[in-house]
Order: sequence, then structure tokens, then C-alpha cells
Amino acid sequence: MSSSSVTPWYKQFWPWFLLGLLFSSIAFSMLFLFFSIRHYDGSISGDYYERGLGINEQLAKQEHASDLGLSATLMVDNLTGDVVIDLAGERQPDTLHLALIFPTDSDFDRELTLNHVRNGRYVGTLEEPLQYRWYLQLQPEAGDEAEWRLTGEARFPSEEKANLIPGI
Repeated sequence: MSSSSVTPWYKQFWPWFLLGLLFSSIAFSMLFLFFSIRHYDGSISGDYYERGLGINEQLAKQEHASDLGLSATLMVDNLTGDVVIDLAGERQPDTLHLALIFPTDSDFDRELTLNHVRNGRYVGTLEEPLQYRWYLQLQPEAGDEAEWRLTGEARFPSEEKANLIPGI
């Protein structure tokens, strides 16, 4: 009889390889879980269902703006932060509400109240300069009860005027 020595399991390659795969998958899963909790992107709002139900109201606001013949141009001076809107159409309220919506992160969204200066011109001031692409929503200062809405899209900084029209 020959005596062969059997090496213990902890001195062999395959158990450590399989345990390494298991522990690395657990470690990467925990790492991804940590980053997904810590860096929430906020691109989907919590009340998306209610907002989806309200789409008909938004379409009605845009249709009403179209019936009134409303349109606007927006110009932003990034050096001074001045925002100038020229509103054309039948309605010219005392104040306008401008929502600047960043496409991917709601933490960057901004809202601005613009005051009527003269002949359909509205002026407001931004605290910080704008960069990248933004969605724009302009409506009277009545909040969700506003009767009309103009929408648009713009890239900043830019010397060109952005157009806001009913229903994009």
C-alpha cells in the first residue's frame, strides 16, 4: 500500500477561488448599494402618477396660450444675471413666473419672478449664472392655477434669444 498525502482544503486553489468570487460579488453589491443611496439623482418625482393625471390640465393651459396668441423671447445676461422676457399677445399680467428646469437633476431647478416694466417686457435677476441645457416654463404668477403656460428650451451661456411658445 502506498501512502499518498492529501493536502488540506485550505491549501488548495479552487476553494479560495470560489470564495473569492462570492466575497467580491458581496463587496461590489454593498458598494453599489451605498452609492445608489448616497447619490440619489432625483430625476423621477414622487408624485409622478398625480402629475401624469394632470397632463390634460397642462395641455389646456398651453392651448389657452395659443388661443390668446401668446409667445415670448428670453434673453439672459450671464455677467449681470439679468433675465429679460418680451411677451407678445393679448395678456400682460403684472408678474410672471419663470421655471428653469434642469433635465437630469431637480436639485439644480430654479424659479424666478419677473416684474412687468413696460410694453410686454419683464425683468428679473438670477443669483448664479446658468450653464448647459434647461427647459423653460413661463406662466402668470398664479402658481398651479395659472390660466396659460409657455414652454421652451435653451442652452446657456448664449447670446441668442430663446423662444417660448405654447406647447412644445
